[in-house]
Amino acid sequence: MNLKQLVSRKSVNTLSRCSARLLSLCPNYSYRDFSTVDHRVLLQSPKSLKHGVSFKRFLHSAQQPRKLTELNFNPKFNSNDSEEVDRNMSEFLSRFVYVMRGKLSDAYRDFDKQAIEGMLLIIVEKVVAEMEKGSIQQMVGASGAALSQDFSDDLWRTVWEVSNSVLEDMEKERKKQKMKQFLQDEEVKEMCRFSGEIGIRGDLLRELRFKWAREKMEESEFYAGLEKLREEEKALDKEETDAESTDPMGEEKPNITALPKRHGKIKYKIYGLDLSNPKWVEVANKIHETGEILWPQEAKPIQGKCKLVTKKILSLKEEDDPSQLLAEWVELLQPNRIDWMTLLDRLEKQSSQLYLKVAESLLSEKSFQPNVRDYSILIDAYAKENRLEDAERILKKMIENGIVPDILTCTVLLHMYSKAGNFDRAKEAFESLRSHGFQPDMKVYSSMIMACVNAGHPRLGESLVREMEARGIKPTEEIYMALLRSFSKHGDISSCNQIVNAIQMAGFQRGLESYTLLIEAHAKSGDTDDARMIFDDIIKIRNLRPDDRCTAAMIAAYERENLLEMAVDLLLQLEKDGYQPGLATYTILVDWLGKLQLVDEAEEVLGKIAEQGETPSFKIQVSLCDMYARAGNERKARQALGALEAKKEQLGSDDFERIINALVSGGFVQEARKLHELMESQGYTASEGLKVALMASQTFSRKKPTK
Repeated sequence: MNLKQLVSRKSVNTLSRCSARLLSLCPNYSYRDFSTVDHRVLLQSPKSLKHGVSFKRFLHSAQQPRKLTELNFNPKFNSNDSEEVDRNMSEFLSRFVYVMRGKLSDAYRDFDKQAIEGMLLIIVEKVVAEMEKGSIQQMVGASGAALSQDFSDDLWRTVWEVSNSVLEDMEKERKKQKMKQFLQDEEVKEMCRFSGEIGIRGDLLRELRFKWAREKMEESEFYAGLEKLREEEKALDKEETDAESTDPMGEEKPNITALPKRHGKIKYKIYGLDLSNPKWVEVANKIHETGEILWPQEAKPIQGKCKLVTKKILSLKEEDDPSQLLAEWVELLQPNRIDWMTLLDRLEKQSSQLYLKVAESLLSEKSFQPNVRDYSILIDAYAKENRLEDAERILKKMIENGIVPDILTCTVLLHMYSKAGNFDRAKEAFESLRSHGFQPDMKVYSSMIMACVNAGHPRLGESLVREMEARGIKPTEEIYMALLRSFSKHGDISSCNQIVNAIQMAGFQRGLESYTLLIEAHAKSGDTDDARMIFDDIIKIRNLRPDDRCTAAMIAAYERENLLEMAVDLLLQLEKDGYQPGLATYTILVDWLGKLQLVDEAEEVLGKIAEQGETPSFKIQVSLCDMYARAGNERKARQALGALEAKKEQLGSDDFERIINALVSGGFVQEARKLHELMESQGYTASEGLKVALMASQTFSRKKPTK
């Protein structure tokens, strides 16, 4: 619209008669008059609005937890309400003057400053006069004669548009101020402090803080709305009661929707109508840019064809390629980051796999503006699904794009590699956390200690436990037990005793498993007497009943010393007390008797296993193959060997060595060579002694013994 047509001919002709009046109204025309004005309010960038927003919906709404469209105007107000309305009126007129000056300056570029100020003064005076009458709502759709013959209909319509724009900016400013209050809420602060402790910082923490504050504000507005409805209901009941008592004819009274008439003039001073200094433009731009950073943007409305494309994207299957639809969606909507985030939220609720596929494709989308947090979220999602290769692919892409992993990313990588058993990469992620200055918490320590234990480095895990204790972090019982299992597996009796003492000092109750692990450690180190001492201590002092695993550990200790008689005496003594050996104990006995070539006794033990309904373990199959091969029992040896070949993936290097040596010793040379080839195919290397035995068997071929 051409703003030169906004002012009627009569308005322009009056400019020459306004000079004296302008100087009389603005005697102090200087920059010092801005000292009492809130420049942040005056310098807000105006935005366009649709028609339909009324002045009466804001003048009494400041500092109220309600939406602008929900506000009703109450003509009965006290002195405090009057002061509040004056304050809002002054802010409105200040913003109105600022916006109208820009429109007039753009339309009348050839006019000097004094003429622009004269036109602006006339417009403001007329707007104030109409507002004092309470007839500002008549600006839209009214004829020029209805309001004033000085202004045209287009001018009044423009005044209305600018007014609505100013009202929206004031409402946004009110929401921002209210949001700042909830950002300082104690509950929000506590959640932010907790997030910082677990490693959430930067952009993600800022987004979460605004989310929590917005939720608190929406909750407050909800309850305030309920209170407002309750008050309105009470007021309506009271009006109905009064109407019935005072108006027996039942005549309906019209609702008051116009701006209430004010007593006296509006308290407002225009302060010289001068904001032309360029420094105010720079300040306004900086404030506007700061507001865009602090105040989260809203997603664009999805309409028309774009809405149809969105539905197609949401209806995609996991195996479909979304790239073509996404490109069409980008062309139609021209999305920002907030639009992409809204789409991803909907996809995540629809299908997790489709969400991951689209999110990964957006890492190369410029409008998405990917940051380190987007990469971390994808890596974490793949890690939770044990998709290590996909997570490493995202990490590689992240490094190629020049994004350095932050604390949260390193934490995710540590948990992922610890769970996958990759000690070197887990250690690398842990050191990266230290280099960032991050103090590991309980979860980080637990993951790193478990990685050390699983990789066979319990001493490094123990040093981390000492570090935890020095920092005042109490290790869990699971951490202590994991270290004790690892030290027991290596036969490190001294370290096992230290861990047991640490468990007692930490206040945890020692269970049967800790004693069993100590017995296993003594058994591996060959200290049978101390192992028996601990076993007797369990029964006599601790009043605990040894289980199958504990008894098997004691029998294994006797096996290392080949003290079969003492092992049998122990089992007889336990049977008198009602103990029944289980699969673990019988497995040790079968292996031991097989090595001694006591075939009948070993088969008797196998019969007891069958009586209990148990299935012989894989270790028993290895022992039987070894026993029957050395005994020269071809049929049973082949039968046991076939059972092992069916489970060849469970065979270790020691198992291969034992069986091949037994086959060579029993004269099964051909079977020994085949098993040696199977051993090499699985990546194991034979020892020098086994190689010599195989070469000797080729030179001095033996005849297979028969039974």
